[in-house]
Amino acid sequence: MSRPPVSESAAEAARTGPAPSLWRNRDFTLLWSGQCLSDLGGAMVELALPLLVLQQTGSPARAGLVGTAGLVTTLVCRLPAGVLADRFDRRRLMIVCDLLRLAVYALLGWAVLTDAAGVPLIVAVVVAGAAATAVFSTAEHASVRSLVRPDQLTSAVARNEARTYGVTLAGPPLGGLLFGIGRALPFLGNALSFLLSLAAVCCIRRPLQQARPQAGPGAGGSAAQGLRFLLGHPFLRALLVIAAPLNMAFTGMIFAMTLALRRAGVSPFLVGLAGTIFALGGLLGAFAAPALQRRLRLPVLITLLCWTTAVLMAVGALLSSTVLAAVPLAAAVFLGPTANAALFAHQAAVTPDHLQGRVVSAVLLAAGSAAALAPALAGALLARWSPAPAMLVFPLLVTVAAVTATFSKGIRSMSV
Repeated sequence: MSRPPVSESAAEAARTGPAPSLWRNRDFTLLWSGQCLSDLGGAMVELALPLLVLQQTGSPARAGLVGTAGLVTTLVCRLPAGVLADRFDRRRLMIVCDLLRLAVYALLGWAVLTDAAGVPLIVAVVVAGAAATAVFSTAEHASVRSLVRPDQLTSAVARNEARTYGVTLAGPPLGGLLFGIGRALPFLGNALSFLLSLAAVCCIRRPLQQARPQAGPGAGGSAAQGLRFLLGHPFLRALLVIAAPLNMAFTGMIFAMTLALRRAGVSPFLVGLAGTIFALGGLLGAFAAPALQRRLRLPVLITLLCWTTAVLMAVGALLSSTVLAAVPLAAAVFLGPTANAALFAHQAAVTPDHLQGRVVSAVLLAAGSAAALAPALAGALLARWSPAPAMLVFPLLVTVAAVTATFSKGIRSMSV
């Protein structure tokens, strides 16, 4: 039986022995730092955009339309982004995406300064930025395998999780502060973040993919090839069944708990504090993920995390009318990065480099689609039932993931 091609990171691991700290990995640190800045800019704009539309039009519906346009664009672009990440040079692809995002958000900042930022322009900027971000993030996910050693994949994914939760904490307050000082500042700041990300990507020395010696199939055949590999691999099939309900449950629980607390008369300050607790739980969980992964075999770790999350969410649902509900839910969020780090690191390890983009994009599409439906589901449930029974639907979804983790041959096959 022929052996799969060995990635540069695997060859390096064989040559150099014990792994140095990821902080000493120049190329990974450049990519990670650049994305910290661009993610921070995106989190600022995520708050500032609806504020801008609301201020200009007075219409909450139009403000919501802007957010929906970006979300729908991201979902539509996921599969094509995977094909692009596998067919073209990933570094050049990320450079083009950063240039596009830099241009459109600089244009929006200038338009806000000159009072020329109408809703059509805002929607166009959001759509262009979301499409570029979908391509960039897919290429970035696919590139990590080429930048770190195989035994550091879990730590690398966990560090990316920490980045996500960190900007969730810092971005919205900073965006609100800058918007209060000057309406154009969050958008110009976002453009600056893409400029810095562009500089970081340009400074990466190592190739972000293996050589592509032969021309691949057309776009349609290329996407189908990735889906066939995904659906034909026992672990990757299990990953789909686990990631989608987990993402829907976390998004739905947090959204439903926010509504339930407000309906119970809890002050906006305490509701916001609950959101901060959730983000802190995820940030701390991301830092703890590598240590947890080292202490437990991966199949045991994933199964334990899924069942524990289901129980914690059920407790949170029963406490849904008080701020105390934030405690078990924050504990569940704490476990999320560990599950993501283990699952996505194993995905990167078992997927050939030339299929990384397509497999990652398909998994992210499934998880993102489920999360996008969660607020609507939460709202419909709360409209029909009281908070506790309505929110118990979400731990039931996690139970689907837990049962899959318990009995799936793909999960049991995960390496120690």
